[in-house]
Amino acid sequence: MANQNTNPVTEAELQQIRELHAQGKGRNEISRIVGRSLRTISVHAARMDLSFDRTMTEDATRARKADLEERRVILAEALQGDAERLTEQLWTPAKVFNIGGKDNTYTEHDVDEPPADAKKALMAAAGIAVEKSLKLVPPEVDEANVEAARSMLGSLADGLSRLAAQEPRGEDDSGEG
Repeated sequence: MANQNTNPVTEAELQQIRELHAQGKGRNEISRIVGRSLRTISVHAARMDLSFDRTMTEDATRARKADLEERRVILAEALQGDAERLTEQLWTPAKVFNIGGKDNTYTEHDVDEPPADAKKALMAAAGIAVEKSLKLVPPEVDEANVEAARSMLGSLADGLSRLAAQEPRGEDDSGEG
């Protein structure tokens, strides 16, 4: 069965693609201007023996990655702020309420801080916000600190091994003193 394109590219669009390409526009920009998909632009550019500057494409990709990184940092900051606001609520006055009873009544009263179940939910939500912020923007690893921690842990393990190898001092195993 033949491919039936219901909206074929017109000669005017092909000419526009040629002109935009000659102006140094990239595939993505031409796609936006002409209102056609990236694939359509690529296919017709190839048919017209037009190619896109890889350097320009690589630069555009780097710019998009930098923009995305900035957006992740902004989102991570927002999540960190959410976590801080949630943890502040752990120790602030709250209103508790109850609906029920045979008359389905509503009662409420103020408390100095939220009840334990509400604190648990606040902590869980704050923890999720922090975890997600750290995934978006992981903390930088300082190799000097990592090496210092390894050295300290290695020294601690060596010391514990030496202590374990020593005979117990003082009391004997008979239980008599």
